[in-house]
Amino acid sequence: MDRTEFEAALRRDGYAVVAREMAPNTVNPDHTHDFDARVLVTAGAMTLTQGGERRTYGVGEWWAISAGTLHAEETGASGVSYVAGRRQPAA
Repeated sequence: MDRTEFEAALRRDGYAVVAREMAPNTVNPDHTHDFDARVLVTAGAMTLTQGGERRTYGVGEWWAISAGTLHAEETGASGVSYVAGRRQPAA
């Protein structure tokens, strides 16, 4: 997906947009967030482990994850740059 389209969809759906980077070979072990997230990889790659399944996302690929979902994140040798949308879940 194109970054411009992704960011427009995030804003339309009430997400705050942030751009982030993670250094090469970074591991964020199992954790949760208190917000819903959508993430688009813009450079490098990130592997997401959720529910016992691992999937690596490359440039132009995106995923959504609901608040409170247990997951882990890992980057490879080139690290990752991404655009993320964050939104507080509906009460």
